[in-house]
Amino acid sequence: MISELLPDSVVAVEVHGNDEPENACLYPEEAAVVAQAVPKRRREFAVVRSCARRAMEKLGVPPQAVLPGERGAPGWPSGLTGSMTHCDGYCAAALVRATDLASLGIDAERDGPLPDGVLLAVSLPAERDRLRRLTHEHPGIHWDRLLFSAKESVYKAWFPLTRKWLDFSEADIELSVDPDDPLTGGLRAELLVPGPLVGGRRFTHFEGRWTARRGLVATAVTVPHA
Repeated sequence: MISELLPDSVVAVEVHGNDEPENACLYPEEAAVVAQAVPKRRREFAVVRSCARRAMEKLGVPPQAVLPGERGAPGWPSGLTGSMTHCDGYCAAALVRATDLASLGIDAERDGPLPDGVLLAVSLPAERDRLRRLTHEHPGIHWDRLLFSAKESVYKAWFPLTRKWLDFSEADIELSVDPDDPLTGGLRAELLVPGPLVGGRRFTHFEGRWTARRGLVATAVTVPHA
């Protein structure tokens, strides 16, 4: 799912289902991070890192530990940038050479409505207006959940470039539908605070893609070099 949302320069590895791959083992320093976590958390932590290490190998980089850093952002090997996501029954990692992209963010969620009150907390009035139109035109997708996923992907792409928090209210996201495939489309996030400076270019918005398949919604945002 994730790979179809990303450019060819990105290597994405994903695992569907709840079976643990044989190579989903943790390095000692990783195991220490989740030593007190519940089994589900430890499993997802391990599986998504096995995805990341397989992506490293595909890029010719020796597999190594991926430790959470500031605000939980994964620490990648020198020369790489990437993103990880996991939800019930799905894990994925996407990596790219830092010379090919400045940053990227991915997110996947189980396809279903957000809990009561969450949409109001994470969205802007204009976003909710657009979601109502999309729900009327394409009722088969949980657009509130898809917007939440897009916000997560935007943040994951934003943070490595700024090392700053980005509130849900600080990006106005517009989702569009592919006319040839109503289960996929694009997204544009207008940044409502000063965007990151990349190679002398100040970004005012991020762009990405989304899909809704196999009981999941998934989003991906990529930030090119200037």
